Amino acid sequence: MSETNYSSSYKRTSFYKQIEKKSLTPLWEVMQDLVLPKPSSPCIPKIWKYDDIRKDILEAGDIISTEEAERRVLILENPGLLGTSRITRSLYAGMQLILPGETARNHRHTQTALRFVLEGSSAYTTVDGERTTMKRGDLVITPSWGWHEHGNDGDHPTIWLDGLDIPLVQFLDASFAEPYEDNTNQPLPKPEGDSIARYGSGLAPVDNPFDTLTSPIFNYSYSETRDALEKMKRNEKWDACHGLKMKYANPLTGDYAMPTIAAFIQLLPSGFMGQKYRSTDSTVFVCVEGEGKTIVNDLEINWTKNDTFVIPSWVQHSHNSYNSDAVIFSFSDRAIQQKCGLWRENRYGN
Repeated sequence: MSETNYSSSYKRTSFYKQIEKKSLTPLWEVMQDLVLPKPSSPCIPKIWKYDDIRKDILEAGDIISTEEAERRVLILENPGLLGTSRITRSLYAGMQLILPGETARNHRHTQTALRFVLEGSSAYTTVDGERTTMKRGDLVITPSWGWHEHGNDGDHPTIWLDGLDIPLVQFLDASFAEPYEDNTNQPLPKPEGDSIARYGSGLAPVDNPFDTLTSPIFNYSYSETRDALEKMKRNEKWDACHGLKMKYANPLTGDYAMPTIAAFIQLLPSGFMGQKYRSTDSTVFVCVEGEGKTIVNDLEINWTKNDTFVIPSWVQHSHNSYNSDAVIFSFSDRAIQQKCGLWRENRYGN
């Protein structure tokens, strides 16, 4: 090293030590890690085969009670994010079990939540004074700071996929939570189905008091969703990347059903071979019906009923169905990305 370079290096090192004592750091030394030319995430593609993990979910019922656990859930933790309880950098996911006769006590929190039912038909969720029965394929949402509890009045276990914006709320230091008074069940002033009748029939109260950030419909029935997909299928208008893909919407605004989480349902017709696609929202997928594969760069993810898999941000992939129609549910942070003007997509591998 020349004398000039040595002098310059010494001055910089001395300067960095000087400003470090004042909680200052030079942008030019870290800028390449802060402002990236394209998305880069430690999140990696991963599939959880339902047949492999179902026995573990059920065994958790013997290990711990709902009273002890508050919520009996096995977290789906991305292998690239070990120790963080995250499936993507912005989203949490887990498999929740509630056994016959059990209740999961009433509480509320600032995190927004979704439940996608994988197994069972006799459990219920109560949200802000209305109970709804949870059936396979139903999407049940809980708004931020909404009181909610779960129970199972039937004879068989119910398992659902939880999805929450926990990492996002954690990043913003905006987490609050509290139990319901005396850990009692909340009153039920509304009959079951009230929200659907009031907001899901092409109607809305003339003086609507509802917080329009979150959909007033909190159970999107799979039977109705599947029927809608089947009718739209007859038109045979297929997106080259997605087949037939629809978002779960807030009927009052047309926006996503939740302000921070976007949820989707899509139908891939038999033999569908999707074009390459990528977007900035890391996405969690669940196979509801049928079977197929998703090609992620050089990785092939084969999926069937109730399998859950994740595709990271800006990773190229394509969906393919086999010899029958396939239905896939998914959720991502696209809702908040679009509100902030951050979301991008790239089609056909361009």
